[in-house]
Amino acid sequence: MKNIYGITREKLEQYFLENNEKKFKALQVFEWLYIHKEENIENWSNIKKEVRDKMKEDFSFAIPKIKRCEKDTLTRKYLFELYDENCIEAVVMFHDYGTSLCVSSQVGCNMGCAFCESGRLKKVRDLETYEMVSQILLVEKDLGMRISSVVIMGIGEPLDNYENVMAFIRIINDAKGLALGIRHITLSTSGLVPKIYDLKKENIQINLAISLHAPNDTLRSKLMKVNQVYNISQLVEAIKDYIQHTNRRVTIEYVMLKGINDSEACAIELANLLHGMNIYVNLIPYNETNHIEFKKSEKNTISKFCELLKKKGINVTIRKEFGSAISAACGQLRSKEVE
Repeated sequence: MKNIYGITREKLEQYFLENNEKKFKALQVFEWLYIHKEENIENWSNIKKEVRDKMKEDFSFAIPKIKRCEKDTLTRKYLFELYDENCIEAVVMFHDYGTSLCVSSQVGCNMGCAFCESGRLKKVRDLETYEMVSQILLVEKDLGMRISSVVIMGIGEPLDNYENVMAFIRIINDAKGLALGIRHITLSTSGLVPKIYDLKKENIQINLAISLHAPNDTLRSKLMKVNQVYNISQLVEAIKDYIQHTNRRVTIEYVMLKGINDSEACAIELANLLHGMNIYVNLIPYNETNHIEFKKSEKNTISKFCELLKKKGINVTIRKEFGSAISAACGQLRSKEVE
């Protein structure tokens, strides 16, 4: 049975037409779900009882529940329990320009990045579209405020759950859905090259972020198993093609690991690799975890790395650190629950 929160408005229009109803009823349903936030279908006063009864037969209205929430000054980290008792997490970050939410797309992750807590616990399954939408709904209800931007960068590889993630984007971007501006939605991938080519064909102006984390294949293959399948050369070609097709700048994510990828030589090699591309580099201070031995680069090392990139003509920023007082690393809260 499909969950009502996982249905795009277009699919809902088809449903009503197939049931000999006017397709505008899909608009009414979306308004109840996402504008009025009315969970009880019996209160949908402008929809006939027989239609409501039919919908109750055809759709599930259940959503996950918040199991735990850890709080820091500028961060909240939520653990959600799903229908099958699996858990996922999402992180709220309070910025001076708005409130962003980092959502998960899978239960666990098979990418196996050496530095990542999420990948330490293997993929159990893909998240359904409604389970991604629900993360936003539950957090907004708990906070009593609207989320202004969404990053698909939590547990899982979004492009490994392609169809459900695309439906999620369409629902939250829909003007009668959660009405998030398309340029307030960011998708982060470890580099599934064929799916990047697929993504360009969607013609959606989301922000694309690529987890690079190394300037050469030798180092990246040690840090990220995906590089053994799609190497840096293939990935860079896909990024260039994406930029040319969409005319959108791409973010290159680079987590700073002490003594691993933070040397002057790495900075120069990275600058040469990315020279002339419409990108900007986001240097990410590493969130350490008890289960993994990597350490965070020193602040002055990150600053020097940043300055070297700037001198080489690369647009670069250093990501502000969030969640130092909570289970900050992606997947860390879930791993506590599982273990």
